[in-house]
Amino acid sequence: MDLAYIPSPSTGVIHLGPIPLRGYAFCIIIGVFVAVWLGNKRWIARGGKPGTVADIAVWAVPFGLVGGRLYHVITDYQLYFGEGRNWVDAFKIWEGGLGIWGAIALGAVGAWIGCRLRGIPLPAWADALAPGIALAQACGRWGNWFNQELYGRATDLPWAVEITAGPNRDAGTYHPTFLYESLWCVGVAFLVIWADRRFKLGHGRAFALYVAAYCVGRGWIEYMRVDEAHHILGLRLNVWTSIVVFVLAVVYLVLSAKLRPGREEIVEPDRDASGTKGGGKDGDKAGDKAASADADAIAGDKPSDTDGSAADEAGAKVKAAVLTKGEREPEPAKADPGTAQPAEGATP
Repeated sequence: MDLAYIPSPSTGVIHLGPIPLRGYAFCIIIGVFVAVWLGNKRWIARGGKPGTVADIAVWAVPFGLVGGRLYHVITDYQLYFGEGRNWVDAFKIWEGGLGIWGAIALGAVGAWIGCRLRGIPLPAWADALAPGIALAQACGRWGNWFNQELYGRATDLPWAVEITAGPNRDAGTYHPTFLYESLWCVGVAFLVIWADRRFKLGHGRAFALYVAAYCVGRGWIEYMRVDEAHHILGLRLNVWTSIVVFVLAVVYLVLSAKLRPGREEIVEPDRDASGTKGGGKDGDKAGDKAASADADAIAGDKPSDTDGSAADEAGAKVKAAVLTKGEREPEPAKADPGTAQPAEGATP
């Protein structure tokens, strides 16, 4: 007899009149809000503008949800297209089934589009959002608890999760792999925050650290799960995916540190009213050209493109500034007696 265990909800849906409120969806929504909130704070701390993270998330989140669902449906196609299955169920995202690998991959495409529209570097935005994504995963994993899915092998440990009898599952107590991964993701978030402060990670390295650290945990947690999955050389598909993605993340960390050390000094350039970036080369050239034209007009060397009255006004200001310092205008030089005198009325 089990003396202690984590009970599972009797249902994952609460009906508010005709409106179903699903625990799985709530966990995903809470995770998105946490990621945007923390990402916004980190973005501002790095010199970005408030609201930029949310603006780009408008692109990244829908792409991520579609990518996560596509990965799940493709890798577990037998659940939707096998004998006796209904392919319409592939669209029932509220019943669970999001692959983090597809969510990150396609979500990055959406983030890239948003970053391009705002004129900011994707790696810098990803670095700011990295720990928030880990916390979003920590929240999202509790959706599996509501749906009583993705648990591990049977166990009688005090923190085992109770699973009731249902379609494709037997009643009993099992390893709560959803809880293991949730706690691991919280640890990954704190690791990234600490490493970012300690080593000033930039150019996508904080995001790469998050990916590598998550893969380590996902590998051993995935190995504990007992739900149906494809196997390659005795290992579950997601274990192989974790290994490959971990290697790619580490390689990026090493190469990025050598090729682009340090952190971005400017993550979000200012823009003027016309939408062009401030401080750019074109702006500098235009400013230099205008300043040169005004200087020439004041000196009287050549005509300025600006209005003549503006040049006269500028010259008058310079003259007034000189006189206020107690200096006098130099008197015209007297002509040498041996030289011809100017005609009467002529300007010397």
